[in-house]
Amino acid sequence: MKADESSNIENEDKGEKGTDSVRAVNRALDILLAFSRQDSELTAAELLQRVKLSRPTLYRLLYTLETKGFITSSGDPQRFRLGPAIARLSHVWTETLDITAIAEPIMRALWHETQETVAVFVERADMRLCLAELPSPQPLNFKRGVGYQERIAVGATGRAILAFKADAQERLDDYLRGLDVDRKAFAQSLAETREQGYAVSRNELIVGAVAVAAPFFDRKGVAGSIGLFGPATRLDETVVKALGERVMQSARALSRQLGVGDSQ
Repeated sequence: MKADESSNIENEDKGEKGTDSVRAVNRALDILLAFSRQDSELTAAELLQRVKLSRPTLYRLLYTLETKGFITSSGDPQRFRLGPAIARLSHVWTETLDITAIAEPIMRALWHETQETVAVFVERADMRLCLAELPSPQPLNFKRGVGYQERIAVGATGRAILAFKADAQERLDDYLRGLDVDRKAFAQSLAETREQGYAVSRNELIVGAVAVAAPFFDRKGVAGSIGLFGPATRLDETVVKALGERVMQSARALSRQLGVGDSQ
């Protein structure tokens, strides 16, 4: 056999092995992605329905994943669930998360569509902090800037967070301390926000300004809100209702990027 022919055969073998390796990785990832919040434990038969593999291939991949800690199994019949290696990766991902970078393309899409100021806020004790902002390009606009802080009980972006925060009701007095706000009316506004999925404020901080905001979530719960800001001359009741739906879409998209599905 000639040297060049031998080289070609060797390269083909390497290519085939490489292709097999990639295929195995894809199949292993398909197995991991078959699990969800609703299906945290699956039998081999249930996995076969989801990943479309032969039984020997499935068990071979499950064995490898279990050896590496990505899958655990128990019971009779045997049931599989995600293992501790997933938790370690999730912890690393969460600790190094940059919400600003993740939110930017979602914010920009909303900004392009509406041409109004778009911002992301997160909770800081009894305050809300602006992490990112895209100011409206229109001559009449409202913006506060990255780093701006305000009491979380004031404005739509704060109420969007509090309405979905687990312990907000218990801490309501702390959030409202020093503010000229009726407690009962405020609690009702949080209930309305939960019901419709987004909050609206008018003239609360700036006369003539309207804000529409919806919460986004991470695996710990409500993580912040996306807000859209504009003048009342452009944002009437009909427009606000449409923007509420659109802002909720953006918030759901950000929640998905943070690892939370629409079922949150």
